[in-house]
Amino acid sequence: MSLHIDAFDFDLPEDLIATRPARPRSSARLLVAEGDRITDAVVRDLGDWLRPGDRLVLNDTKVIPARLSGTRARTGAEGRTEARVEVTLLEPRTDGTWAALVKPLKKVRDGETIRFSDALSAVLESRGDGQGVLRFNLEGEAFDTALAEAGAMPLPPYIAGRRAADARDREDYQTVWAARPGAVAAPTASLHFDDALLADLSARGIAFSHVTLHIGAGTFLPVKVEDVTTHRMHAEWGEVSERAADEIAATRAAGGRIIPVGTTALRLIETAARDTGNVRPWTGETDIFIYPGFAFRATDALMTNFHLPRSTLMMLVSALMGAERIRAIYAHAVAERYRFFSYGDASLLVPGDA
Repeated sequence: MSLHIDAFDFDLPEDLIATRPARPRSSARLLVAEGDRITDAVVRDLGDWLRPGDRLVLNDTKVIPARLSGTRARTGAEGRTEARVEVTLLEPRTDGTWAALVKPLKKVRDGETIRFSDALSAVLESRGDGQGVLRFNLEGEAFDTALAEAGAMPLPPYIAGRRAADARDREDYQTVWAARPGAVAAPTASLHFDDALLADLSARGIAFSHVTLHIGAGTFLPVKVEDVTTHRMHAEWGEVSERAADEIAATRAAGGRIIPVGTTALRLIETAARDTGNVRPWTGETDIFIYPGFAFRATDALMTNFHLPRSTLMMLVSALMGAERIRAIYAHAVAERYRFFSYGDASLLVPGDA
């Protein structure tokens, strides 16, 4: 079976791309699609669309301030020279180094140091595929502290192309339950939740489980093949703890629904359910690619933002709801002027049999 990329395209007016989130977070709009019915709602009323005993699965990854500006100094026959270097961290590697975009890469030689602040510097160890491999002078908590002082939040390209990251983004581009540093992009559906909404959902008998998927910059890579089934996904590190797996199993056994908040949480629990059909404790890298024809084993419904045309996330929601249904949902969202992408509005997608 082949699937042409054009099946996941749609026209999106540029002015619907959000560059700032709604405030308060839960005041964002919520499109609820239950089977063939579409309802316009607000995120703060999410509990009206859930049932006591349902479980929301939340990604507790923490976005790091992955954009860094530094200098490379060099002393030669012409004296001391400096070059400005911009770095975007992409993902940590198992040997303690970081894959990173380094611009301009040609201005830095292997073995040279880039200094970002008095406390933070990195050596360029190697390069390849237009990326650099950096080893920082700090590790652990000391690294996190220095990075927080020197770095800026890594806004998605469709926002960064319109404005620079600022102090507001340090709060706006982070979930209220963020706990485990390592992502260079936010699980954006989760950005709609605030303490008041969490308390309301809990009072209604909605339960929560936390899992971790560290989102890499590859989440923004375009699909470059015409037959999407030949596309290769980037790998991201994730973990489903024994506690989370047990909570999900208990909810299933009691007849409750499992509803991941965001495509990252969905991809992770579906990865953890591949072998047995049930979500098991799992740790590792996942490159799971979900497109129409995929057999969901762990997901009953999904809360998610509105995605880029021709993206792997459009393919994922088409797999969950059906391609024709998603086209109708997105046509409604455009007509009703929902705000799109990372800082935009949300949808609750409930297949007809959930």
